[in-house]
Amino acid sequence: MTTENSAPVSGSIMVVGGGISGLTTALEAAEVGYEVFLIEKEASLGGRVSQLKHYFPKLCPPTCGLEINYRRLKDNNSIKVYTLSEVQNVDGTPGDYTVTVKTSPRYVNSNCTCCGECEKVCETEISNEFNFGMDRRKAAYLPHNMAYPQRYVMDPAMGTEDREKVKEACKYNAVDFSMQESTFDLKVGAVVFATGWQPYDATRIDNLGFGRYQNIITNMMLERLASSNGPTEGKIIRPSDDKAPETIAFAQCAGSRDENHLPYCSYICCMASLKHATYIREQYPDAKIYIYYIDLRTPGRKYENFYAKLKEDENVFFVKGKVAEVSEESGTGNINLVAEDTISGDKIRQTVDMLVLATGMQPTCAIDKPTADLTFDEEGFIINDFSKGGLFAAGCANKPADVVTSNQNATGMALKAIQTLRR
Repeated sequence: MTTENSAPVSGSIMVVGGGISGLTTALEAAEVGYEVFLIEKEASLGGRVSQLKHYFPKLCPPTCGLEINYRRLKDNNSIKVYTLSEVQNVDGTPGDYTVTVKTSPRYVNSNCTCCGECEKVCETEISNEFNFGMDRRKAAYLPHNMAYPQRYVMDPAMGTEDREKVKEACKYNAVDFSMQESTFDLKVGAVVFATGWQPYDATRIDNLGFGRYQNIITNMMLERLASSNGPTEGKIIRPSDDKAPETIAFAQCAGSRDENHLPYCSYICCMASLKHATYIREQYPDAKIYIYYIDLRTPGRKYENFYAKLKEDENVFFVKGKVAEVSEESGTGNINLVAEDTISGDKIRQTVDMLVLATGMQPTCAIDKPTADLTFDEEGFIINDFSKGGLFAAGCANKPADVVTSNQNATGMALKAIQTLRR
């Protein structure tokens, strides 16, 4: 395929990260005829979206967007998916890169039918990181109900005795503990990093008590509690005693807009807390909800309307003031918090059943920087250099963004990758 003003189309595109941005980038490029290698470090695609109960703007469940993308993925032979895989190094120039990829063993092959017999007999349990450690799962597990590929994983923590049990229980010869880690090179013309984000480590925010007091959780932990496939099957309850909370406070900008932590606004936190208030209201019509904020950012008419509707709820209270310190009430597990109302100037002391920290969005690259010719800003976001081309960042690898903005950005980066191949 050539045109009068372009070089012959050749080469492949690599997308690093199989979340919503990576999926969009890969599909947009593949559906116009390009070969795509999709690299995902987890055992399943889906990224952060798969951990949500609902996402904006339509408040869809993850099944809404992911099922459509997975169907498109299955129908397109131009995309090769590598899970449990990480990029080790990127060498070369635009149009001619050699990418070294390391793949860890799943210990389960393509014969797997997800019958679950291996999980039934497995006795080893591990922390369930999908639920942020709020429960445990078997060492023979399906990552979650929306996992793609729909295939079990055997955790290396499984002992010899358990390995024998699960292998014997599998009727399809799908369990294979002889699998080894492998490293290989792929030749591509462009690479798009859609490596996403991590919730900021709330244990680093000393004054907010996360990790010290059981009834202080993060916004993503609440998202998992509210999800039907979460640790409580969708019931929002206090971690300490499974009590239905009657008073819940949200501390906005927990670690964001703070020169000691994340100096920038993470864009999604305000809307996430407003959404979480609706989750709580659905389950507990009389619960009182307090949102402590610096200022609320609800970009766009739809988000502003969502905020305006929530303000009509007489049991949702907005307090302009940052939570300064917290402690635990002796004997009850309730959380005492202190904040200053910046409008009245009064110091507020309040006791609530549960405190939710609206932790910010930290780019994964700030924690695990790719070995590639990339430019990063001070916070670890990748700066796109379109004049150089070849290597690009999509979605939250480039800037804090919601799902809609990430998808729009990902489509643009697919086009930029294609343009690199057509130079």
